[in-house]
Parts: sequence; structure tokens; C-alpha cells
Amino acid sequence: MALIRLGKDPESPSGGSPTIYLDDVRDNYLVQGWKVEDAERLERMDIPGHESVVEIPRRMVQFFLEMEQSAKDAGPEVKQDDEDPDV
Repeated sequence: MALIRLGKDPESPSGGSPTIYLDDVRDNYLVQGWKVEDAERLERMDIPGHESVVEIPRRMVQFFLEMEQSAKDAGPEVKQDDEDPDV
């Protein structure tokens, strides 16, 4: 598994959180943030028992957008069908 740190909150006083990662094997983002424990807010969401919620500041969205732009700059991904090498 290659876990790639995309960015940390530039305004974090300790410099350690929140942080956004990309797992490039599973093609998923991992978000380290503040644990949401406010019962009123949690009641407004439908959260299955196997999931949890973390909070990050809006300014962190830039790291998702940077990855999206990098993917566009790299061009379309071309996949070849292994069963038919003429494809």
C-alpha cells in the first residue's frame, strides 16, 4: 500500500492535523481530522455503526482539488484488455 500525504492544514498550530492522504492502491482518500462528538450534529446524519465522522476546515478542500487537477494534467488513463491484445 502506498499512502501518499497530500497535505496538512496550513493553519494548524501544531502542524499535525488535519491531514489528507491518498491510498493509491485502493484509490481512496483518508482524512485525519477532529473527531465529531456533538450529539446534535451526529443525529442529523445517517452514520452506520462501522463508520465514523471527522471534521476538517473548508480550506483543506484545496488538497482534493490539487489531486483532481493533477489527474487532468496527466491525461486520460488508457487501459488495455488483456484478453484481446489488439484492443
